[in-house]
Amino acid sequence: MSLPADFAPDAVAAIRARLDTARAQGARILFAIESGSRAWGFPSPDSDYDCRFVYIRSVAEHLALEQPRDVIEFPLEGEIDAGGWDLRKALLLALGGNAVIVEWAKSPIVYEEAKGFRERLLDLLAEIVDPARVSRHYLGLARSHVAKIGSFAGEVKLKKLFYLIRPIVALDWMEQRDFVMLPPMNMVDCLAETEIPAKATSEIRRLIEKKRVTRELGTGSIPTEIARYLEARYGHHEMNLAGSVRDEARQARNRALATDFYRREAESP
Repeated sequence: MSLPADFAPDAVAAIRARLDTARAQGARILFAIESGSRAWGFPSPDSDYDCRFVYIRSVAEHLALEQPRDVIEFPLEGEIDAGGWDLRKALLLALGGNAVIVEWAKSPIVYEEAKGFRERLLDLLAEIVDPARVSRHYLGLARSHVAKIGSFAGEVKLKKLFYLIRPIVALDWMEQRDFVMLPPMNMVDCLAETEIPAKATSEIRRLIEKKRVTRELGTGSIPTEIARYLEARYGHHEMNLAGSVRDEARQARNRALATDFYRREAESP
């Protein structure tokens, strides 16, 4: 696969070695992508490499008395952070509205993939993932980061500010499409497709560019227009975001679609 030109060859080789280790443990890699700030569109010169992958095990391993764990984890070493989920785990989380597997499937940076798998997965996710539940996922992310910064007017670690900007922009993107679609993974793309105050957009883009060339942004006050935007939109979504409507028949249908998909992938050579 084609990777960004600025990806360090040693880092890519280390990631490929971890994927080979996962294969040696009986995992068939369905795809391996870059997640985190590099794929979200706001890397810094010293950003970690966050490789995430989805795998599946053979039918024979499913028939074992003791099932292996549904995650494969590697110790964080230097700038390499790698880990993967069994496809079953990924699909169950997707059914619950967890946006992570959708983001992985949409990542623009791919280390490897089984031919056609991500297209098949995205087609399935479009059927079984409830955008209303995903919006609650993004609100939960925003809520946790608001709790961490404490105040929109106080001092914050500017590097961490992006982890609040990203879900708020995603929520605005979804709201402007009546919460029937899922947002792009890349925050820069999401920002370009979302109507927010022009001054806030300019300050966010300026901060992204500063992070791109700066190893440590340090602490400071949130830029004024960004603070106004985040405070207003967080409050808006906290007050107005609707919950998903429980539809037992649709949930049963979605679970059946996911089950059939999982079985087909497990049985494929």
